[in-house]
Amino acid sequence: MHMLAGRDEFPLWDGRVENPAPGPTLDGWIALLEEQMEALGVSRVVLVHSIFYGTDNAVTKEALARLGTRARGVGLLPTGVDGPVIDRFQGWGMDAVRLNYVHGGVLTWEGAQAMAPLLADRGMHIQMLCHADQHMDGIADEVRALPCPIVFDHLAWPSAGLNPAGHGIDTLCELMAEGHAWVKLSGLYRLTNAPYTDTDALVAKLIAANPARCLWGSDWPHIMLNGAQMPRGADLLDAFDRVVPDDATRRQILCENPVKIYHFA
Repeated sequence: MHMLAGRDEFPLWDGRVENPAPGPTLDGWIALLEEQMEALGVSRVVLVHSIFYGTDNAVTKEALARLGTRARGVGLLPTGVDGPVIDRFQGWGMDAVRLNYVHGGVLTWEGAQAMAPLLADRGMHIQMLCHADQHMDGIADEVRALPCPIVFDHLAWPSAGLNPAGHGIDTLCELMAEGHAWVKLSGLYRLTNAPYTDTDALVAKLIAANPARCLWGSDWPHIMLNGAQMPRGADLLDAFDRVVPDDATRRQILCENPVKIYHFA
């Protein structure tokens, strides 16, 4: 999930590709988040800092402070930061740094690799957005060499379609099976429309590769849709339940895995 705020509360990043839609204040967004959590039946949340704010993590930091032990964070840091900066960042409740390999941004893949030993020393990880079909084969050996975990966002966002045998997916599954990579089962609505049955085979294949390396996310409040249909959180959770019919695997992905990688108390 992401946290936003009123236009005048926190400065927007000059390098953003679009503006957030007009909305409530931070207090209002937190109230909406809590309503969404209640509707989905979840008690904990991971807040992924929005690129709207660049490396100024203040809005996410404040939201984490207000939500307390219910929330953990994924934030943005630029290439080249040192240990004390990461320590301060972690002290806000951040467990990972975010890397956008699709659109670019403030952290490069090379910068993330250089930062990885510092993250590993602190039990932190990298969250990466890439296109499996374009990037996975090229970075696989570097992923294997990382000293810290890496989570691929939005099913590793295949840009060439949802074929589970598509280019790069087998490589991702190998990395997961080896324990070198995690994948977030999120962003289905960026690939197809509800009820998202087109994603079933791909999601099932990723889970089969290693359910202990799978996470689920809603991606609420679904910013930067780029023409996608606005999803309902219940439909996204129903799509997950459809592919994962057994309670043990559901609990592993929805409860046990997040506790492990995000260090929920």
